[in-house]
Amino acid sequence: MATHAKAARLAVDIGGTFTDVVVEFEGRRLTAKVLTTAGAPEEGVLEGVDLALERAGLTVSDVGLLIHGTTLATNAIIERKGAVTALITTEGFRDVLDIAYETRYDQYDIFLDKTEPLVPRYLRLTVPERLAVDGEILKPLDEDALHALLPVLDREGVEAVAIGFMHAYADGAHERRVRDILSEARPDLMVTMSSEVCPEVREFERFTTATANAYVQPLMARYLRRLQTALDDRGFTGTFFLMTSGGGLTTLETAIRFPIRLVESGPAGGAILATGIAQECGATQALSFDMGGTTAKICLIEDFVPETGRSFEVARAARFQKGSGLPLRIPVIEMVEIGAGGGSIAAIDSMQQITVGPHSAGSEPGPACYDRGGTAPTVTDGDVALGRIDPESFAGGKVKLNPEAALTALDHDIGRPLGLEREMAGYGVIEMVDENMANAARVHSIERGKIIRDHTIIAFGGAAPLHASRLAEKLGIDRIIVPTNAGVGSAVGFLKAPIAYEVVRSRYMTLRDFDPELANEMLDSMRNEALGVVEAGADGVKLTESRIAFMRYMGQGHEIVVPLPNRDLTAADAGTLKQTYDREYEILYGRTIPDADIEVLTWAMTIGTDASSATLIDNVAPVDTVEATGTRRVFDANLETTEDVPLYRRKNLLPGMRFSGPAIVAEDETSTFVSAHFDATINQVGYIVLERKLD
Repeated sequence: MATHAKAARLAVDIGGTFTDVVVEFEGRRLTAKVLTTAGAPEEGVLEGVDLALERAGLTVSDVGLLIHGTTLATNAIIERKGAVTALITTEGFRDVLDIAYETRYDQYDIFLDKTEPLVPRYLRLTVPERLAVDGEILKPLDEDALHALLPVLDREGVEAVAIGFMHAYADGAHERRVRDILSEARPDLMVTMSSEVCPEVREFERFTTATANAYVQPLMARYLRRLQTALDDRGFTGTFFLMTSGGGLTTLETAIRFPIRLVESGPAGGAILATGIAQECGATQALSFDMGGTTAKICLIEDFVPETGRSFEVARAARFQKGSGLPLRIPVIEMVEIGAGGGSIAAIDSMQQITVGPHSAGSEPGPACYDRGGTAPTVTDGDVALGRIDPESFAGGKVKLNPEAALTALDHDIGRPLGLEREMAGYGVIEMVDENMANAARVHSIERGKIIRDHTIIAFGGAAPLHASRLAEKLGIDRIIVPTNAGVGSAVGFLKAPIAYEVVRSRYMTLRDFDPELANEMLDSMRNEALGVVEAGADGVKLTESRIAFMRYMGQGHEIVVPLPNRDLTAADAGTLKQTYDREYEILYGRTIPDADIEVLTWAMTIGTDASSATLIDNVAPVDTVEATGTRRVFDANLETTEDVPLYRRKNLLPGMRFSGPAIVAEDETSTFVSAHFDATINQVGYIVLERKLD
């Protein structure tokens, strides 16, 4: 990216509780953490931007690049606060969103509740038309029937329309014609075509992705344009990029067209940060642990590459239950996300057990200790009750905490019902949330055939460094890394992300009847589409290209990913692709199926700039002494007493310094709790490295 030599680079991450801002300028990095303003998110963004730039001695006009990630699209879907949306589909297929997979995610639960579609049945409208699987027109589009739907859209106050026709992935001509008619007749309507947002086989996923994009598009478009206008009014003339869920950057206009690609943008930035840290520290097997105010995200990184996928579920009706949410077919960095953040609310269930999450106190009113009207105990209240958080320096002093309010809430909702002292109630909440996260990490690793104890935890986010020691103890992990500016880690990750865009197309063919000319024609079209997005922001920077195909043995129900060569395909590649497929299949399943034909369903191409590469850092000679700046009274659950624990200020810790747990390292955006089972070292670049003590 070409920016002025002295231009500042700014990253903004909106979370459910806090909005994080990072500014990099002339080798310096300054940060700000402010409460998210849920009613008008841009207000919190502007407050954080002003604060960070003020600390750097800069103005908005000095910013050459701004990168933004947000959970607004995800929250709108979960909370059902999107636009009034209609679906126009092929006659006879209005119930695809209800039929779904024709399965139950929990077949033995007779009281099972499925996630409701974003578009109610009365707004699923149909028109006569039909395409064959190869795109051949079987029934022309009935334009008169489409015009007859316009009064329905007006009467119901529809703001956005998703168009999803059968087999539109093969040819989107009918969808484009509907878009053109709607745009002319109702220019204020926002229109999403399934053939554009998700041109892939499997109509249920395609329809849910298209309706989700339409559902959040008006909200995201209004927000992004308000933010752009406010920045412009302050003198911003730089480049504005949005972080996508797949780990790349995209332009503002593309983000407005496809806001569904932003659903996991914040966590994706964290995974990029953790990948770079893993490279620097030589951690070939790493576990990215991002715990903020609302959720905790866990991602496996193998050989310095985060797990990626092509699908994602949002708004699950049941925690950890695959199939209980709305499936979205978008490029994502694969991770498990649970409602376990600092603001997660603790309660007692019907079996007199402590439960934590998924509901969160958010930023308004926030945890009880925020003293902003919240009365329910949260994870942050538990950490405050145990003495692990300095009430005066929380969030850089922007939020003054009230420890007595935390203890009162814990006593009222947890302690008295269970007959526990207030501090033990806080410990019970913390122990439960740590076990929830450990269990999620165990399941996530087992499902992928990985041994969790062989990994290094990379902990960041406002709450993760407080909980990483106990999480490592539960998982049998011996090493933890807490990077610099861990409390705003995802925003730091944004600044390391490449400008990239992925295009996906479904085009069926078998290797036995492989047609290289047809494949090359499609791949050329995909390249042109991706370049149209990426070149607008790459500004002459060298681009890389990667291609993959989703293939399966004839008759199977699911595909595996096979890499494709970055050149024109030839007839001889049918044999090469078969060998590659058999090798990948055998890695996954330990065998192949001889003589079975192989079919290609979907093709994907990603074009982008190179991600920031990290250099392996060397060890640093130990420093003999390190002085604590004071002590904190921290509750020890084993002794059921409060003990003095050394307190270190991170800004005073230099490479080579070592100290033993228990200890607390405080900084503006977070605190790191080093349990009694770990020793801590400051490595060459200032990261805190925790190593398990030898027995």
